[in-house]
Amino acid sequence: MSGARERILARIRKAQGRGGSGPSKAELEAVETYLHAHPRGTLPKVEADLVARFRARAESMQSTTEEVAAKAEVPAAVARYLKAGNLALAGCVWPRLADLEWKSAGLALEAREANGSDAVGVTGAFAAIAETGTLVFASGPDSPSTVSLLPETHVAVLSAGRIVAHMEDAWNLARAEFGQLPRAINFVSGPSRTADIDQTIVLGAHGPYRVHVVVVKG
Repeated sequence: MSGARERILARIRKAQGRGGSGPSKAELEAVETYLHAHPRGTLPKVEADLVARFRARAESMQSTTEEVAAKAEVPAAVARYLKAGNLALAGCVWPRLADLEWKSAGLALEAREANGSDAVGVTGAFAAIAETGTLVFASGPDSPSTVSLLPETHVAVLSAGRIVAHMEDAWNLARAEFGQLPRAINFVSGPSRTADIDQTIVLGAHGPYRVHVVVVKG
């Protein structure tokens, strides 16, 4: 997929007379100059406790949340959530989280992309936005987007230090850490929903029915 994407973009660049297989140093510098020359507009005030604000906003959109003190406590927290809801204890997990003790917590999570039969998907998160209670995901070989989009139950593991105040802060973080942005950055605010039929909210129409966030403080 990435090869096809690069070929398409290369054809577009050629048609524009820009040449090359990617942005030149001068083009990247021009983008940075543009961004710095256009300051942010007025942003709403966000309380100092970003973790509390994020949790409150996420829960207002039908997500559930829990805090743990350290990353090692995550498997037990995920198992506790799934068992409390009488949910499946098997599914898929981001490869970058494969080193956690899932089996010891009674979970059968395979480190891979999701498929249509996975009931549970466990992911990390690139960042989160306190203002809106939104999770931010950046796609990559060890963080496939399907794990957060296909299963009926999505559990996200979020480091408290990755919670920022506004969406603009999340984009600044992405530009600083990636340089060239990944293939996809997804913003997820609660379970999938639609009100297309009789203006009645239905969860899980285009993705997970439920979203649970485990916030790691340490």
